[in-house]
Amino acid sequence: MTIYDWATGPYPARVRIALAEKNLRSRVRFVSVNLRKGEHKTPDFLAKNYSGTLPVLELEDGTFMAECTAITEYLDALDGAPLLTGKTPLEKGVIHMMNKRAELELLDPVSVYFHHATPGLGPDVELYQNAEWGLRQRDKAVRGMHYFDGILKRQPFVAGEVFSMADITVIAGLIFAGFVELPVPAQCEALRTWYAAMQQRPSVRSRVTMSEPIEAAV
Repeated sequence: MTIYDWATGPYPARVRIALAEKNLRSRVRFVSVNLRKGEHKTPDFLAKNYSGTLPVLELEDGTFMAECTAITEYLDALDGAPLLTGKTPLEKGVIHMMNKRAELELLDPVSVYFHHATPGLGPDVELYQNAEWGLRQRDKAVRGMHYFDGILKRQPFVAGEVFSMADITVIAGLIFAGFVELPVPAQCEALRTWYAAMQQRPSVRSRVTMSEPIEAAV
């Protein structure tokens, strides 16, 4: 399998953490796509992923699979023993619900803030910016932090009693928040404590070291 990504990107981090949790690193090679040079918007890359986003998984039969949730679902099911996406219908439903909330209320708003209310990837890539919209999304991300703080006051993980895909998405959101210097509010003690613990998890610690060997960018 081949994964097209950017080693330190928060969205690629979701798949890299999933790979580590599933012990699949040895089955993957990484191809680096330089976001700051806009390589994810070139015709060659858009032929792989219409959305022009990272990461993208390429299978041996030539199938290209984008979207972190879809890639994680695929990886988790390969061995018939899912760890990250749920085993029972109830587990699957709750995990997918909380994963979507992590995207809508935290990760994606931080991304919009980055692309619209900061220099983002630079003028050659950020062809349109709406600072007001970016700042509104920044505030939404902070509200999302308070929401997940409330969840983690009641249970050890985002979707319940076990680590799941939903936790990975919140982790990615907080990675991105750190990158744009958007701190977790001091009042969110449960979220801050949880995130400190997650940063020590081997799969999270290893996400950047997975970049060897990095192939030439597409």
